[in-house]
Amino acid sequence: MREKLLYILGAVAGVLLVRNLWVILFVLPDEASQGAVYRIMYYHVPSWFTCFAAFFGAGLASVLYLVKKDPRYDAAAVASTEVGVAFCVIGLVTGSIWARPVWGVWWVWDPRLTWALITCLVYAGYLMLRRAIEDPGERGKNAAVVSIFSFTSVIITYKAIDWWRTQHPGPVISIRTGGGNIDPAMEQMLYVNWLPMLMLAFVMAAVRMRQEMMGRELDAMRRYAHAL
Repeated sequence: MREKLLYILGAVAGVLLVRNLWVILFVLPDEASQGAVYRIMYYHVPSWFTCFAAFFGAGLASVLYLVKKDPRYDAAAVASTEVGVAFCVIGLVTGSIWARPVWGVWWVWDPRLTWALITCLVYAGYLMLRRAIEDPGERGKNAAVVSIFSFTSVIITYKAIDWWRTQHPGPVISIRTGGGNIDPAMEQMLYVNWLPMLMLAFVMAAVRMRQEMMGRELDAMRRYAHAL
């Protein structure tokens, strides 16, 4: 039953992404100053929303693991982190593609972009740390602590455009500015396209968590066999 629900959720997410792509390309108008290239915003911004949500989920699961010592929370943390890193890379790549025609360069070392890259590297380091520790208990404990502290980098990335002057545009969506900086139809599409991305991320994390739990069972069987 659970697998069927994941299949359905994934299928719905796919249909919504295709439908949204049609609206983005053929229904929404060009932006006044950027023209058609601004449309990458509908994938760039929601990918960061999804990335931050996944990292928040990983941090929450890590806290629960430290409190309850339940390996399912550790599996949820690593699954959420992997999905978060994937969407973080999407955010970095789409941002670079967008920057090239607008700024004339692929990349600038301003605070928002730099901390976004640092965030990606920090969570990639979390995944590397997990592979470096063989004992499941020690791995889960150390990884949980790293995950919790790593979320600081997410906060800095999110607030960088408020704390420093950056080449990256300042806040434009109404929940950050109180409204007026972006056309309501354009802003609405950001959230409409975020929904299927979030659904897809949930499916990916659920599948990856199941694989992680199965891998732990196999590892436990190998350890038991070697002990005989």
